[in-house]
Amino acid sequence: MNGKMICRVLGLILLTLAALMLLPLLTGLLYGENVSNFLITIALSAALGFALTRIKPARSSFFAREGFMIVGLGWIAMSLIGALPFVLSGSIPSYIDAVFETVSGFTTTGASILTDFGVMGRADMFWRCFTHWVGGMGVLVFMMAVLPMGEDHSMHIMRAEVPGPTVGKLVPRTRRTASILYMIYIAMTLLETLLLLLGGMDLYDALVHSFATAGTGGFSSLPNSVGGFGSAYIELVIATFMLLFGVNFNLYFLLLIGRVRDALKNEELRWYAGIVAAAVLLITLGISGRYGFLTALRHAYFNVASIISTTGFGTEDFVLWPEFCKWVLILLMFTGACAGSTGGGLKISRVAILCKAAGVEIRTMVRPRSVTRVQLDGRRVADGTVRATLLFLMLYLFLLLLFSFLLSFDGYDIATTFTAALSCLSNIGPGMGLVGPTGNFAIFSAPSKLLLSLAMLIGRLEIYPILVLLTPRTWKN
Repeated sequence: MNGKMICRVLGLILLTLAALMLLPLLTGLLYGENVSNFLITIALSAALGFALTRIKPARSSFFAREGFMIVGLGWIAMSLIGALPFVLSGSIPSYIDAVFETVSGFTTTGASILTDFGVMGRADMFWRCFTHWVGGMGVLVFMMAVLPMGEDHSMHIMRAEVPGPTVGKLVPRTRRTASILYMIYIAMTLLETLLLLLGGMDLYDALVHSFATAGTGGFSSLPNSVGGFGSAYIELVIATFMLLFGVNFNLYFLLLIGRVRDALKNEELRWYAGIVAAAVLLITLGISGRYGFLTALRHAYFNVASIISTTGFGTEDFVLWPEFCKWVLILLMFTGACAGSTGGGLKISRVAILCKAAGVEIRTMVRPRSVTRVQLDGRRVADGTVRATLLFLMLYLFLLLLFSFLLSFDGYDIATTFTAALSCLSNIGPGMGLVGPTGNFAIFSAPSKLLLSLAMLIGRLEIYPILVLLTPRTWKN
């Protein structure tokens, strides 16, 4: 194991984190706020980062194990240090609560323990929402875009951090791939900000909501989320961008190079659009008696977009909706968005592979001599990918049940306990019961908040980087 190289890359991560904190610091200065909390945190992160980068490894190469360890340790370090501004300013006095909120931000979950938004200054709120944007595409992908790293190093890190059953390059060089992804990410964020400004939002609110939408996170500067603006236009813009950020970013690259037909023919995209359309129709029919058809369509579109993209913004308390509408939303919590997007959940491509694998198995049982393979986009899916997808589902369900069982010791009802675990593992934000759109996660005990923080990290990094860290064999040379 190349421990010195791991330390060196962790140092670069902490230096990057310190640089990213300059934005909320400048925000605080613009609004005349005390920014000593950010100055102290930036100094600490920069000092630790600088010290780690001074470590000179005997060799610069590393392999998959080190890649997983760097990603897992990097995200934990970012969360532990990123929580400090909230504690130092007093906006979140409890360090465990601050870690929960920061992990929720970086993992783009959007689960919150905040009960009083008035205690948080503009700089702290900016940092809270900006963590979504940083975590959405991944801070290590950002590092690859701006720092020179070896191709082998970059690919191991990208495989560990980018969600989805498979990871590929858009262009031959991994660094160039990361740069393209971030240029698309930035362009879409700026476009949403502009459209929100045209809808009457001020620049601050437009930015923080664009950050949260881009990262499919869901933190808002208002206690009643996007519903607090009371604007159909703003809801339509945010809902549409939530769905767009839930699409595989590789498809946007295809659009940029003129391969429009290839992008539109993508099978995962068609599954995604079909699931969204079916869910919006079902929920609209289910709640039209409560709101009227057009208002029901508006609320259904927004909340389906919010849940399937795993953003978690809210306009209505869907806990009060009919039971089958709530079940539709719970199923969307499982499926999540597309692979290669900023969304969470199982990912549409995995759901498609699992459904097709089940179909192939049934056909083989009926006609044992037939030779049928799982195909996606007209190409055969490798047997190893199918096995990995099945294993991922098994681990996902096992962890979901384990976290739900451990949370049950807090004594809350099964809807609250199960959907809190599901929400954090799928990086969604709101659940049902006491953790619905009008509730929050402050009700849980400190050990449960740490457990849910672990669930959020496991969900964002798709299980393996964190499990690798928890495996004793990993730490042996």
